[in-house]
Amino acid sequence: MAETFATVEDYLDSLSEDSRAAVEEVRQRIHAALPGAHEVISYNIPTLKQDGRSVVHFAGWKGHVSLYPAPEGDEALQQALTPYVSGKGTVKFPLSQPMPLDLVQRIVEALVAERGSD
Repeated sequence: MAETFATVEDYLDSLSEDSRAAVEEVRQRIHAALPGAHEVISYNIPTLKQDGRSVVHFAGWKGHVSLYPAPEGDEALQQALTPYVSGKGTVKFPLSQPMPLDLVQRIVEALVAERGSD
């Protein structure tokens, strides 16, 4: 049976050192883009909620950090995401490269804008 996590800290403690370091960088940038957001575990991965609604999920894997969902609509952002898009709604950043933290922030800002228009 797969491990389940009660808290984000439990989740982070389960990651390898490399994956955790990258996830922590991404986590900090997400929090900077979503001040006051509430962190929870949803779908067994860390999720940030704002006004009771999930905005972004993030996860650390053996070779990459993922963000879910991928934002839609902004053509310039879509172009910047092209090398990182993996399947519908998934953005993967390889651990073998520096984390594109400015791009992470743009993703979160776009997701907030999308949620605001619902």
